[in-house]
Amino acid sequence: MNKKWELCNTNAEKIDNICNKFKINKLIATILVNRGIINEKDIKIFLEPTREDFYNPFLLPDMEKAVERIIKAIQKNEKILIYGDYDVDGITSTSVLKKFLSKRGANVSQYIPNRLEEGYGLNIETIKEISQEGYTLMITVDCGISGIEEVEFANDLGIETIITDHHETLETLPAALAVINPKRKDSEYPFNQLAGVGVVFKLIQAIGIKLNLEEKEYLQYLDLVCIGTISDIVPLVDENRVIAKLGLKLVNVTKNLGLKYLLQAAGYKQIDSNTISFGIAPRVNACGRMGHASEALQIFLSEDEQEVKRLTEKLNEYNKIRQDTERKIVEEALSKIEKNKEQLNSAIILGSENWHHGVIGIVASKITEMYFKPSILLCFEEDMAKGSGRSIPGFDLHKALCKCSSCLEKYGGHGMAIGLTLKKEKFDEFKQKFEKIANKSKISEILPIIYIDTEISAQDMTTDIVKQLKQLEPFGEANKMPLFIYKGLKINSIRALTEGKHLKLTLKDDNVIIDAIGFNMGNLVEDYLIGDKIDIVGSLEINSFNGIETVQINLRDLMKSI
Repeated sequence: MNKKWELCNTNAEKIDNICNKFKINKLIATILVNRGIINEKDIKIFLEPTREDFYNPFLLPDMEKAVERIIKAIQKNEKILIYGDYDVDGITSTSVLKKFLSKRGANVSQYIPNRLEEGYGLNIETIKEISQEGYTLMITVDCGISGIEEVEFANDLGIETIITDHHETLETLPAALAVINPKRKDSEYPFNQLAGVGVVFKLIQAIGIKLNLEEKEYLQYLDLVCIGTISDIVPLVDENRVIAKLGLKLVNVTKNLGLKYLLQAAGYKQIDSNTISFGIAPRVNACGRMGHASEALQIFLSEDEQEVKRLTEKLNEYNKIRQDTERKIVEEALSKIEKNKEQLNSAIILGSENWHHGVIGIVASKITEMYFKPSILLCFEEDMAKGSGRSIPGFDLHKALCKCSSCLEKYGGHGMAIGLTLKKEKFDEFKQKFEKIANKSKISEILPIIYIDTEISAQDMTTDIVKQLKQLEPFGEANKMPLFIYKGLKINSIRALTEGKHLKLTLKDDNVIIDAIGFNMGNLVEDYLIGDKIDIVGSLEINSFNGIETVQINLRDLMKSI
């Protein structure tokens, strides 16, 4: 698949000023300028954030009301229920708030809905049970902002609700006692991109300030706050970067038994944002996807080492089941695509009787990545079809769904990811309508863009420079791994690894040998010969072998030099 390479325009004067002022190498200064981080205060916070860089939590709307109500509930020993969500953000949000409030002596319990049976958010039947069990205060975490009817129902039953959420708000807010959400239209909070667990952190910070607690009483949970923040793919800038950077330091020395055992199970040599995204998040999310979110929650809450060991094995098992289920659906989806030549359409829309709707969102992501086209996968359950969709930059999936609303029972999401429900009998009509919309958008003309920070040469290929680049971690949304272009390299050797899956190259720049690895690029081995001159794009990394460290380029793309 052809890709468009886009090299950032560099401002040499700004780069030189930052190099001189902060005594950092040119690559780091270039990346900071590319990210728009150019004033002294922002650079200091980006490179070395401290606990002083957190915003005042009372700037969030309704925070004062929420704090006073929670303190009152603790003092009067009222029954408090935390109502969470089944993904990593929701699980960590629930864990942090439960642990913090329990330590303050609160009479607090928690509830996580079953994804497969109840779906996302508040539900009336659960609220009835909460009322019957004598709860008088419900605190939602990572959900609740759209629960207008459910909050009204809770009010009628005498349950007061505090909503903590970070999702987009509707025109009307639920009639809760307090609605803490940085995305509220009347919010004056300086940063509106917190994860759900970030909003919970601001709540416990505010309670801590009100009760004159030592900072460590709420800062100690930054390990879990960091896990939820990185896993929820929110932009890792501003206050999220402070959370992630400080939180990762705590993750490395975590006292949370569950997190400690999950890190061991993930088996990563070093703990960074990749460890969280690919080692921890899939294991925790697998529980929710397979309908066992309560076990993911319990692993973070438990103080019993034997229980934690057992739960770690369970999470590994659920993750393996999720992987096997996902693999099976991918194979079936690819078979349908090939059989019906779906790849020729502007959008790929597939449905099947036996697909697990807990994992089809991941499969949709893979299909979209593979074909660079919007995709929607649906599982048929009796007379209904439920599914998920993923998009590509330049095509707003949610807007397209709005134009097909006459075919749909329910839908929601945003430009890049959606969930939807429709009657099975409407599937073909929906597919035709959506394809027409996608076709008008000229999907085939949209190319994937690789954003390149700067050009590098042999003098940048040192272990010292690559280690210095770690100052820019953690990488994630809005702070992507830096990519570099290296031009005019001669192929010295080229081969495919792992049964043709990966590409291994040695390249020459005059007398300097450059190592490069291209994961899942083995198919390109036939396109290039020894002696060909090529330009490459990739990230810099250190490869350790037999105690010797060398720099290699992790390829993102390559082409013959012009």
